Amino acid sequence: MTTTAQHADHQVVEVTGGRPLSGRVTVQGSKNIALHLYAAALLADTPLQLHGAPDILDTGVCAAILTHTGTHTVVCDGDFDVAPAAVLRPVVHHELGAKVRTTAVLAAAILSRAGQVDFPVPGGDAFCPRLIDRHLAAMEAAGAIITVDEHGRTIHAATPPGGGLRPFRVDVSTPYGPSLGATVTALLLAARLPGDSLITSPSIEPEVTETIRFLAARGVRAAWDDDGLHIRGTSRIEGGEFTVAGDRIEAATMIMASAVTCGTIDLDGITLPQIPEGQRQVFAAAGLHLTAHEGGIRAAVGRDGLRAVHARTGPHPGLPTDTAPQLAAMLTLATGTSHVFEAIYPQRDTHVAPLRAFGADITSTGQDIRIHGVAQLKAADVQAADIRAVTALLLAGLAAQGTSTIRGMYHLRRGYGHLLPNLVTLGAAITTTPGGS
Repeated sequence: MTTTAQHADHQVVEVTGGRPLSGRVTVQGSKNIALHLYAAALLADTPLQLHGAPDILDTGVCAAILTHTGTHTVVCDGDFDVAPAAVLRPVVHHELGAKVRTTAVLAAAILSRAGQVDFPVPGGDAFCPRLIDRHLAAMEAAGAIITVDEHGRTIHAATPPGGGLRPFRVDVSTPYGPSLGATVTALLLAARLPGDSLITSPSIEPEVTETIRFLAARGVRAAWDDDGLHIRGTSRIEGGEFTVAGDRIEAATMIMASAVTCGTIDLDGITLPQIPEGQRQVFAAAGLHLTAHEGGIRAAVGRDGLRAVHARTGPHPGLPTDTAPQLAAMLTLATGTSHVFEAIYPQRDTHVAPLRAFGADITSTGQDIRIHGVAQLKAADVQAADIRAVTALLLAGLAAQGTSTIRGMYHLRRGYGHLLPNLVTLGAAITTTPGGS
């Protein structure tokens, strides 16, 4: 199984800046929500079809991981079709698992079905260390015994002989807030356990609430109170159909792309309430106008242009950390001095040095990124190291004077299926050539 994205993972992109974006495009299904639903699909006892699967590298990787377990998986035209394995192979493929961040979540779903699982340390973006201790704590709370190989690269989780998983209580908080991934890991473990489990300090990100909505339609009961998230599982989970919500991160990226080019765009496939409140507040403070438009969103910059802001990432409904690099790129052209404080991760600044190559006045000190707006960016030849950094550089290229070369397109293909064609549809001057990733 291949996706469109897989045919172009080594492209180099050339962007000629200065063209206002205008027109209408459709936002893809949410990358982050879809990746967690692919894991949840392993719980189903009958065939399942997910609609709106984004055409990205990570979708293909997850489909291959499921196939390796014996789960029949086909991706075609935005549908992710899954039929349960007759005998589930309790392994997350090591090479494939090292390519995505949701490896531990996939492992939790396999553990809940098979009573054991081998899986690698997760991969994905490398902008900072991202621990999985809360994932492992959830597995242990449910009764699994965790062992790690001598190299620290392979994890084995299994129920003791003669035992099985049991309802549990686990805390998924971290020094930087609730763990989104560990909340879903705990949720998938609890979903197939008859009885009551409790997740304390849970994340309320859409990835969590959409997974809950998926499971609730299949008989898993979830309730929130001051103690946390209560889950009453079931011994059988039906398949059926479910649609992946629109990608709020791609929508925000497109909105900022229009802003740096002084354009006006319409986005379908997402509604204004799906843009987190914290994101909308920052956009408004920066001079962007968002309005509901025929079931979608219209985005434009006010006549006074972009303004500097002080922003802080945070858990939903705050400013999403996955939009912070793009926000920094946009603010390089804002009047005044902006600060973007990264409160979710201890460090997320792989975009800072490449943005300076465009002539941006931007510095990083710990978790704080300072941006003093400049009148004009200039073309640059840059390399990106992760998904959101590459989109930040793409935004800079759209605004810069001249033609920029951006390398690291593999990362873009992991998160965005049709971002480049959509930008071209809106009027961007973008060409792709073969090259190293």
